[in-house]
Amino acid sequence: MKTKPKNSGRPPMRLKNPKQTTLRLIKMVFSHYKIHFFVAFLCIVISSYASVYSASFISSLLSEIEFQLIAVKANLSSDMTQIINQIVIMICVFTSGIIASLLYALLMAVISQGILKNVRDKMFKNMQRLPIRYFDTHSFGDIMSHYTNDTDALEQLISQSIPNLLTSIITIVVALVQMIVLSWQLTIVVLVTVFLMFFVIKNMGGKSATYFVAQQRSIGKVNGYIEEMINGQKVVKVFCHEEQSKKDFDTVNEELCHNATNAHKYANIFMPIMANLTYFQYAIIAVVGGVMAVNGWLITKEGQTAFGLVASFLLLSRTFTRPINMVSQQFNAIVTALAGAERIFELMDEEPETDAGYVTLVKCDEVDNQLIERDNGKIWAWKHPHGDGTITYTKLEGRVYLENVDFSYDGKKQILNDITINVKSGQKIAFIGKTGAGKTTITNLINRFYDIDDGKIRYDDININKIKKADLRRSLGIVLQDVHLFTGTVMENIRYGKLDATDEEVYQAARLACADEFINLLPDGYNTMLTLDGANLSQGQRQLLSIARVAIANPPVMILDEATSSIDTRTEAIVQEGMDNLMKGRTVFVIAHRLSTIKNADNIMVLDKGSIIEQGNHDELMELKGAYYSLYAGSFSKN
Repeated sequence: MKTKPKNSGRPPMRLKNPKQTTLRLIKMVFSHYKIHFFVAFLCIVISSYASVYSASFISSLLSEIEFQLIAVKANLSSDMTQIINQIVIMICVFTSGIIASLLYALLMAVISQGILKNVRDKMFKNMQRLPIRYFDTHSFGDIMSHYTNDTDALEQLISQSIPNLLTSIITIVVALVQMIVLSWQLTIVVLVTVFLMFFVIKNMGGKSATYFVAQQRSIGKVNGYIEEMINGQKVVKVFCHEEQSKKDFDTVNEELCHNATNAHKYANIFMPIMANLTYFQYAIIAVVGGVMAVNGWLITKEGQTAFGLVASFLLLSRTFTRPINMVSQQFNAIVTALAGAERIFELMDEEPETDAGYVTLVKCDEVDNQLIERDNGKIWAWKHPHGDGTITYTKLEGRVYLENVDFSYDGKKQILNDITINVKSGQKIAFIGKTGAGKTTITNLINRFYDIDDGKIRYDDININKIKKADLRRSLGIVLQDVHLFTGTVMENIRYGKLDATDEEVYQAARLACADEFINLLPDGYNTMLTLDGANLSQGQRQLLSIARVAIANPPVMILDEATSSIDTRTEAIVQEGMDNLMKGRTVFVIAHRLSTIKNADNIMVLDKGSIIEQGNHDELMELKGAYYSLYAGSFSKN
């Protein structure tokens, strides 16, 4: 039995601000492709006129043929010159229309693809500046949907819907003028039937549009769920949650089905109704025009017959109402595209990570007890400009001080409470505690993935809010438990830590991390291609590469977030010496569950419910026989 979608029974979503979104799209087109669009517009005008001209031409041609037939019946000489001239003119006009149509189609392709490129560039550029909080609260699949479904809808709008809409509007205006010129009486008949069409468009089209908006957002939800299940497929199978996953997917998929069904249901009903109204209009004009022609009520011009006028008006009425039908057909595509555009603009307008820092990290050399900034310097230093125009340089020593720090992710539930930590240069600080105690949160605050609610964090006596985030993070080497490797060679993945590193520096970093041995055993060594996040490597090998990636960056301070938790005991013994070499002379923060990783730490901090309940070195904490002693004697791994 299918699960009823969550939003059934509720009014579907509507566009938040269609006017603003439309104006923004127009501005985007004109800011980059003003000339292209102007030429395309001229081509649309020529093409529209050519299509309307056929109806006007029929009136003159039929009238001329009728006159020639009368002349033949009266045994008078007939002159075909006028007919031939009109046919030649018609061929020229239609040829111009064809050329104009081809040209504007080409121009709109250039415009649409160019706009989409700019949109994707801006989305990606802004995405790179978003805070970690955004990615923690949005599914990857939904974010990906901005680059796929939403941009596809936008492409449809720019390349097809907008040209069709302009063509339709111009055709409607030109055809209306031609109808008034031919017969104002029959024009009134046409306009009465058109008002009936607008009534249908307003009611049926409006219902369809709201569901198309909801459909676009439901697609994002489905994509997000699928992406999450693909990444977690092993977990699903381990816990035998296949059936539950199918039920959960059925819920979000049913919601999409519900919205899409209603959207297309109204759209599919809408089109036959509009088509039948067009035929109804055609019949009314034929009857009314025939009656008026028979009774001589039609006003004809010189050289024009009532028969030719009615025939021409019938064609003009079709030319007039066809674009109205086309506009109604494009209506749903336009609404869908505007819904996609709204989502795109939401990502583009998402507030980037704020950074008011002005202290930067530079390379210096020490000359006469003074730090001199140099591109190839050997000493890391903080460059601190002051309000009076002076600049001071402070050697980066890796001293970190957290003073009475409070933090919550949502502004409600406290994660850290009154945390005070004083870390001296070159010290190794270890955090232990139960899951959710706040260990990783502390390191996330040090590198400013999140900002504290209260208190202070100082780095070499500098408030970290004054340090530019990019420079702050450049000074911190982070090895995470969850390793992410990029598609590319082993060498390229290690070099990611320092893009201008030489091959020799890559080899040295790999040797330091004890990754060199297994890399040389790979099919192509350092040139082995890694795909699917390094799926062809073991978890331990992937972790060794991430350590090598940090080693090549040579950061003054390191954060190891359970970096060896995925490495077996034998591999850990191999890598431990390399890790110790890497940590020499650096301030190191370690989060680990293995005693061997933190036993030699200068200061071990035991956290519980966001507070530090014990701290000291291993021997001191063992003497206390408190929480650390319990962890050591019980659940804490001694491997």
